[in-house]
Amino acid sequence: MGSGTEAAHGGWSRRRFVGALGAAAGAPVLAGCGDGASRTPAAPEGGTASGAPAQPSVSTSASASAPASKEPSGPRPLYLGTYTSVDGGGRGIGVATYDPVSGRITGSGTITGVPDPSYLAVHPDGRTLYAVQERERGAVTAVRTADGEVLGSRATGGAHTCHLSVHPGGRWLLSADYGSGTVAVHPIDASGALGERTGLVTHSRPAPGPGQEGPHAHQIVTAPDGGHVLAVDLGTDTVYSYRLDQRAGTLTEVAQAHTRPGAGPRHLTFHPGGRYAYLADEVDDTVSVCSYDPPSGRLTIGRPQSTGAKAGTNHPAQFAVTPDGAYAFLANRGDDTIARYAVEADGARLRLLGTVPSGGEFPRQLALSPDGGLLFTANQRSGTVGVFRVDGRDGALRRAGGPFASPVAVCALPL
Repeated sequence: MGSGTEAAHGGWSRRRFVGALGAAAGAPVLAGCGDGASRTPAAPEGGTASGAPAQPSVSTSASASAPASKEPSGPRPLYLGTYTSVDGGGRGIGVATYDPVSGRITGSGTITGVPDPSYLAVHPDGRTLYAVQERERGAVTAVRTADGEVLGSRATGGAHTCHLSVHPGGRWLLSADYGSGTVAVHPIDASGALGERTGLVTHSRPAPGPGQEGPHAHQIVTAPDGGHVLAVDLGTDTVYSYRLDQRAGTLTEVAQAHTRPGAGPRHLTFHPGGRYAYLADEVDDTVSVCSYDPPSGRLTIGRPQSTGAKAGTNHPAQFAVTPDGAYAFLANRGDDTIARYAVEADGARLRLLGTVPSGGEFPRQLALSPDGGLLFTANQRSGTVGVFRVDGRDGALRRAGGPFASPVAVCALPL
C-alpha cells in the first residue's frame, strides 16, 4: 500500500497538508499513546467485520502478486486508513467490501481503538491486519480480520510511525517512523499478535538534505529476494538496504543509495521481476527507475523523470505496478491525477503515457486489487476513495462507479 508524509521543506510537519482540511490547519505534533500495552478488543462500529473474513494466503504487494486464474466473484474486503485526531477525521479503521466486477464499495463499519491508523498492511495469510499509530509516540497495532478484535499494540521506539509492511515469511513486522528517522522490527506470533520490538535503527548518516531538519524514514519494504529490507528516507535523500536476520529480527545495513540533494524520496515499488524498482520523489516532483542487485541488496537510482503533473505544485506519493509488470501508476498530489506508464525492457524503463484525474482531491495513496483489475485511490482532502478499472490490454484507467465517502482517506487496502 503507500505511506504518507507530505513535503518537508523547512521542517514542515507531517500534518501540514492534513491541516488544509479546516480547523486542523497548523495542527501541532500529536500526543501519542503507543506504550506497547495491549488494547481492549474493539468490534467494528455499525456492525461486525463479517464483510472482512479471514482469507487464504493473499498479498497486496505487486512484486508477489500473480494474475488471477479465474474471474473474481463475490464481495471482497477493503480496509481504510485515516487520521482520528484531526477535524473531519475518522473514528478508526474503516471496514468495507468491494465488488471485484463493478468496483462498487459498500461500507460495513469501523474498527475503533486504533488512533491515527494512517497506513495499513495485511499478513500473508490474510488473518491479521496491521496499522500504524501515527503519533508522537509511534506504535503498531494488530487486528484480527475475522471479527475486528484488536490484538494489541507495541511501541516502535520512534515518533510518528507512517509506514509498515509484513515480511513475506509472516514472522516479522517492519515499520518506519517519520518523525525520528527510525525503522523497527517486531515479531509476529502464531495468532498474528505482535511481540516486543527486536530491532531499531536510526538513520544518522548522511546528513539531512536541503531544507530538512533531520532524517524522515518514510517507508520500509522487503525486496523480492526476501533477504533484504529497504528503507526510504525523505530527510536524508537516501534509500538504505538492510539484511534482516530472520532468527533474531535485527537489521544490518549493507548499502545506501542516494538521490539528488533535495529530491525527498518517499516510496519505492518493485517490479514483479525483482531486478528493478520505481521511486517517487515527493519534494522535487520526479520519479526514477532503480536497478536492484539481489545478492548484495544494493539499489542504484537512475535519472529523474517526469511525473506528468502540470500543476505548479505537485508531490508524487507512490507507485503501483500491475501484477504482470506491464504498467505502473503514480499518485500525484497537487495535480490530483494518476500518471500511467508503460513498463518496458523487462522493468528497466518507464514510458509516460499520460495522466487521468484521480476522482478526488490530493490522492495520497493508491493500491491495486490482488488480481490487478481495479485501482483504488485514497483522496485525502476530498475524503473519498476512487475506483478505476484497469484495462489489461493498454493499462487504461476507466472510472468504476462514483467515489466512496471516507473521512480523511489516506490509505485503501483491498484484499
